[in-house]
Amino acid sequence: MTKASDHPAVAAPHSQTLSRGVRVLEILAEAPGALSIADLSAALGVHRSIAYRILRTLEDHGLVIRDGAGLVLLGPRLAALARGVYRDLQSAVLPELTSVANELGMTAFLVVLDQRECVTLASIEPRHGLATVGQRPGTRHPIERGAPGIAIQSSLSAREWAEIASDTAPRAEVETARSLGYATSHDEVIPGISSVSVALRVPGQPPAALAVVYVSGPQQVADIGHRLQAAVAATVRDLA
Repeated sequence: MTKASDHPAVAAPHSQTLSRGVRVLEILAEAPGALSIADLSAALGVHRSIAYRILRTLEDHGLVIRDGAGLVLLGPRLAALARGVYRDLQSAVLPELTSVANELGMTAFLVVLDQRECVTLASIEPRHGLATVGQRPGTRHPIERGAPGIAIQSSLSAREWAEIASDTAPRAEVETARSLGYATSHDEVIPGISSVSVALRVPGQPPAALAVVYVSGPQQVADIGHRLQAAVAATVRDLA
């Protein structure tokens, strides 16, 4: 008698509806503002009636809301869900991000590696900063770009790098970041904006980095790097 276990595993089919619902959340997260149902149906490539049904389900769960004009925004329930993402890491990092942001007068943020992208998990703006740069949670960019990407690359072993980007070599700046203990970038992710970042590796947590962004100008980059190094050290101690 042939048992089911004797047959090769067959991948279960994906849920198209669930996939579309997740894609709606991604589209809204990447949009600069609220979107109409027509905008969303066009982005999804589906009829408005299908987009509407997906939105109604997401609304029922508080994941999206509509404003007075009927435009669609991400809902407050997402914030509650986001707090559970790498909860221990966020709890340890947030006090350090707050101190860094207020001491330097710059937006400080935590990024984690997601496949081949750097994703902002938490962000703190300074209390009294002037002309600070916002960095929204959920913002993502390729690991090949920006100081956080360079910092995370500097923390990866050759095997880890090959697993996520076997088709390309790490950036040349990675060796400099390893030597200095921090990475820098200018005009790479946001035009006219500079960033300094330090890798954060904690067992059981994803490759990550702490970073600041600021409007380009005369700054003591080494001092910023050293302050971020201290924040990383404090986070690692808290998680040990």
